[in-house]
Amino acid sequence: MKNYNLLITILLALNLVSCGNSRSEIESYFSFDESALKPMYQATDKVDLTLLNDKNKTIDSVVYFVNDQRVSGIKGSGKFTLDLNGKKLGYQNVKATVYFEGDTVSTKTRVEVASSLVPKLLKYTVVNTYAHDIDAFTEGFEFFRDTLMESTGTPEGYKGYFAKIDYKTGKTYKKVDLDPKYFGEGITVIHDKIYQLTWQNQTGFIYDANTLKKLKTFTFDKNIEGWGMTNDGQNIYQSDGTEKIWTMNPDTQKMVDFINVYTNDSKIKSINELEWVNGKIYGNIWQKDAIAVINPKTGAVEGVLDLTALKANIKNPKADVLNGIAYNKKTNTFFVTGKNWDKTFEIKVSE
Repeated sequence: MKNYNLLITILLALNLVSCGNSRSEIESYFSFDESALKPMYQATDKVDLTLLNDKNKTIDSVVYFVNDQRVSGIKGSGKFTLDLNGKKLGYQNVKATVYFEGDTVSTKTRVEVASSLVPKLLKYTVVNTYAHDIDAFTEGFEFFRDTLMESTGTPEGYKGYFAKIDYKTGKTYKKVDLDPKYFGEGITVIHDKIYQLTWQNQTGFIYDANTLKKLKTFTFDKNIEGWGMTNDGQNIYQSDGTEKIWTMNPDTQKMVDFINVYTNDSKIKSINELEWVNGKIYGNIWQKDAIAVINPKTGAVEGVLDLTALKANIKNPKADVLNGIAYNKKTNTFFVTGKNWDKTFEIKVSE
């Protein structure tokens, strides 16, 4: 008898499954009308989002989430308008949770948000030209007091280090060599400490800025590469080779936030060496021989400085891309160079 009852239960369960709709089918009842979405929006836009209801189900209500935060609840199947004002540039992940006929399903889409500002084209004049070590595969460039600090990578045939430089001659005052297993990247000096990134080792170093003695080795708390670095006197900002610039707490070395870098019509990837100047981040764009002036709160590119003409003055046939921005507060000038360049240029920037 027990075996008979068990057989009946199994048969009934199979019958219920075969007669009902599968969960995957139910979850396909609703979707966002993506044909009505633009490939990219600007930060001042509003986006009307419409749900498709191909099975004509009776919808009780819809709850909308943006980046996992609830933003709206609507009775029935009314439209939802996403106001992009104040939203972070980059992708906004939208989810609709639909309550209908005693059931609940969710569907997702995303919209890409660019800046609403058209970047200004900046000008420059060359003030001075100085010698630069052609063996320096420059990754970090920054003034500490009156001394230029430089960090270099370790491509084949070169040895990585960071050093205090006499910018007028290109000679080093003091140098710290890197272990060959590390590819040196950006540096910045904050609270009398030098912070240095490595490329793909998920590792950074902290040194005493006066003695260059290593104080600490730390591990990145995000799965990212190390590229450029700068600071605003309180926080460190670092790039990772994408469109992101991360904000790091220098005391804990933890990432606390990020921005996505966009112009009014495109994402700017491969942000490299960084410099903080008068409340803005100046960032080299890898392979572009250009510098973007970035709003550190929004990620919007407010200006672009085209430095391609400088490379025509470089004699080293092995010279690589522009990479190196050091701002001298006393002279209000920028010192720029590149990987294996034989010159550093002191320039004055204007609109």
